[in-house]
Amino acid sequence: MKTIGILGGMSWVSSAEYYRLINQEVSKRLGGLHSANIVMYSVDFAPIEEAVQKNRWDLVSQLVADGARHVEAGGADFLVLAVNTVHSCADSIQASVSIPLLHIVDPAAEAVRSDGLKTVGLLGTRFTMEHGFFRKRLESKFGLIAHHRNKGTSAKRENNA
Repeated sequence: MKTIGILGGMSWVSSAEYYRLINQEVSKRLGGLHSANIVMYSVDFAPIEEAVQKNRWDLVSQLVADGARHVEAGGADFLVLAVNTVHSCADSIQASVSIPLLHIVDPAAEAVRSDGLKTVGLLGTRFTMEHGFFRKRLESKFGLIAHHRNKGTSAKRENNA
C-alpha cells in the first residue's frame, strides 16, 4: 500500500475530513482493521490567510511548499492538499517536491471526460470563481469548457441570453 501525504491545517476541519474519508474507504475495501498509510503535516493557516488577504501569493507558495517538503520527508509517495484555495499555487508546490501532487481538479475532469462530456458548470467559493485557477486547469489541461458565473453576470451563455 502506498503512503498518502496530506498537507492539512487549512483548515483543520477539512484535514480531519480527508483523514476520515480515506480511512473509511480503505477499511471498506480491505475489511477488518485495515487503515491507510498516511503522513499528514498540518500548517498554521493564519499566516497563509494573511498572505492571501495581502495578495502575497509568493509567500503562500513558500509556506505551503515548506509543508509539502515535510510531507515528502515523512515518506509519502504522493501529496494531496486538503483545501481548494492553495491549489492556485499547485505548480510551485509541485516544483518544490519530487513526489507527485494529485491536483483536486484532475479526477473530476477525468470523470467528466470519461462520461463523454466536454462542457461543465463550475461552482465554488468566491475566491475560486474570481481567480479562475480551477477553470483554467479544466480548459488548458483537459480541453473542457467550464461555464461559470462571474459577479454581476448571468449564469447563461452570453449568446443564449
